[in-house]
Amino acid sequence: MRTQFTAELIALTNDLTLMCSLAHDAVERVTDALVDADLTATYEVFAFDEQLQKMYGAGEARTVLLLALQAPVARDLRHVVTAIQMAGELSQIGLLTSRIADQVYKSHPAHVAKRSILEILAEMGRLAAERTALAGRAVAGHPLLPEDAPGTQVMETLHRRLHSALVDPASQSSTVAAIDIALLGHHLERCLDHTARIERLIRFLDTGVPPTAQPSDDE
Repeated sequence: MRTQFTAELIALTNDLTLMCSLAHDAVERVTDALVDADLTATYEVFAFDEQLQKMYGAGEARTVLLLALQAPVARDLRHVVTAIQMAGELSQIGLLTSRIADQVYKSHPAHVAKRSILEILAEMGRLAAERTALAGRAVAGHPLLPEDAPGTQVMETLHRRLHSALVDPASQSSTVAAIDIALLGHHLERCLDHTARIERLIRFLDTGVPPTAQPSDDE
């Protein structure tokens, strides 16, 4: 029974690593889609999201079986519960990138915004993709970044730049267009938030300190 449980945990971790890779690719390609009004990249993002949702559903089913049949306790229980929570965070990244891709699709062949605003969105996307990749490395067993590593604070700075650009009269954006663009920035910001939660969940697995008791980037 123990051997089977260990094998299931390894399989669960391998699936999480693959989901991290898919989430990273989704964020990276949706950034390409935004910057270049790239319809091919847009379709790829939809496909990545579909894969992520399928894997999350399969992981959830596997977790239920593990809890029901193996009745793990202590660290093993923490491992199983943490794994499905991380899978949930990754599935949310997939949903967010799909929403961004949907806006690119609706705007095609035009870009969703003028070049100066796209450059800010591109920086936000690259930061979110970088942090998703680092979260994936942590899931695979590599050391976590320090808790004060650049992340949320940098994204907040980019968010403020985006807001300033949108309210600048020179942007010539209608109110509706400005709201849509602000929402794209919000989605990218949320992608990074989900990677931060994954990192806190890994620290919880390693230390037993609940995510809510850990310092955040802005503290």
